[in-house]
Parts: sequence; structure tokens; C-alpha cells
Amino acid sequence: MVSKVAIVELGPDCRQSFNQAFSLIGNVNDLNTADRPVVIKVGVFDHTAGHHATVSVVEAITNCFDKAPQIFLTESDNYRGTGSERLQIWKTLFTEQVKPFNLSQDTDTKRVKIADETIGLSHILFKPNVFVSTHILRVYEKGSILKNLLGLIPESKKVRFHKKLEATLLDLYEAIGGIDLAVMDCTYLISGVAPNSGKIKTDFLIVGRDAVAVEAIGATLVGSDPEKMPIIQEAMKRDLGEGDLKKIEVLGMSVEALREKISFLLKDLKKKRKTLRAKKKQS
Repeated sequence: MVSKVAIVELGPDCRQSFNQAFSLIGNVNDLNTADRPVVIKVGVFDHTAGHHATVSVVEAITNCFDKAPQIFLTESDNYRGTGSERLQIWKTLFTEQVKPFNLSQDTDTKRVKIADETIGLSHILFKPNVFVSTHILRVYEKGSILKNLLGLIPESKKVRFHKKLEATLLDLYEAIGGIDLAVMDCTYLISGVAPNSGKIKTDFLIVGRDAVAVEAIGATLVGSDPEKMPIIQEAMKRDLGEGDLKKIEVLGMSVEALREKISFLLKDLKKKRKTLRAKKKQS
């Protein structure tokens, strides 16, 4: 079965962009029900860096689930701060239906085996919920949508899991029953790691029901090769999604045209950085 991934232009009306994406890959009516809560795992490592899904994109995601009894925006603690602090980025969206949820503060947990360790994960992460992973487009070989799952671990110090990252992420994926909807917010392209990263305006979305396929397309656009990315290859071995570009049907914007545009933007950014460094040396 071919996985469908939509790439659509992100206009001023984000909901319209999502409607376009869903018209291409199929609607989410089966996910938008009155008997299933929705858990949206936002990816935000440092709330001061701006490397996270925008308020408007996350709002559009919540609007897609108007029938849901509850929508949780979730994050966990890390050494940069608490999950509650970082979730304040989206505080204008909080309502009776849409609520912040710090995974590190939940005492109602389920013990699961993750990368040879037994870890207690928040009860809201398990089915019959609807799980959405949203993160940003970035030049990072470890991924984005799948890497976002590391934030499900409630401990603030997660560094040891980087030594066994693929096993950790995919064990988490399987433990929670998978990602039901993957949304890569490409309002900006992030190049490098904060604080030395660049931020380029790109304005499009990548949306799909197959998170591995979304990850593969995002990686391709920034010049990475999914065949050389351990997280994608291991996910395919576990039959968790499709990472073979020949078996992914991309609908909407052209991958080739976008990849060429992004390559130009990255080269231009590199040139500007080089010029800036030269000026600093002269001064």
C-alpha cells in the first residue's frame, strides 16, 4: 500500500491549508470523534529559541478536531525548563476543550519497556486516544516528527537515551500505538542547532497519516537521504511506516522544486554567515 503525503502552501488561513492537505490525502473524520481525546505532542526543546510549531499551525490542528471531548497539548520537563513553562507558547489556545498537559507531572502512568529500561508513561498517551506529532522542518539527521517522541519520557534528563536513540523512539512509537497524524510545520526551515542555527522563511506544510513517510519527505527536502537515516531504516524494519521514496505518493507541491529552492536558500544562508564572520574578523 502506497503512503500518501501532502505538501501544501501555508497561507494566511492555516485551516484552509489543512483542508487542502486533507482533500489530497483523505479526511480525518475517523479521528475526529466525540469518544476519543486528542493528544498533540508539540516539539519544543527551548521555548526561547523559537524552534517549534507556530501558534497558528497548532491552532489549525486543534480546529481539525472540533468533535473531540478533550484536546491536550503535551510536553515534558527537560533541563531547559518544565513542560508547563514551554507550553505557555500556545497559551492563547487554551480553553475548556484545549488544555496544556505536562507529561512529567502525571502520577497516573503505565509501565512500558523502552530501550531495555522500564519507564512510566503518562496515561493520556495510550489508545483509544488520537495521537498527533507536530514539529518543524530542520536540517537534522536525527529527524523531526519521530524525534519528537523523545519528549514523551517524563524525566528531565534524557541525554542517556541519545546513545540508543532509534530503539528509544521506535519503542515509544510502538508502546503508544503509533502516530495517527503527522504535521511538519514548515513555516520556517531551521538550519543547525540552537543557538547557532539559522531560520529561513519557507511557508508550507507536510501532512500525512504515515509519520515515517512524512519524516522521509521532510528529510529529502533538506538534502538528507532517508536510506542513510537510521531512524527511518529501523522504522521500516519494524514495519511502522514507509521510508522508501518510490513507495510514497506525494501530493500537492513538487518535491523536486522545493528541494531545489531549499538548497538555494541554504547556500545563500551559508554565504551570508561566511560574510558575517569575515566582517567580525576585520573589526
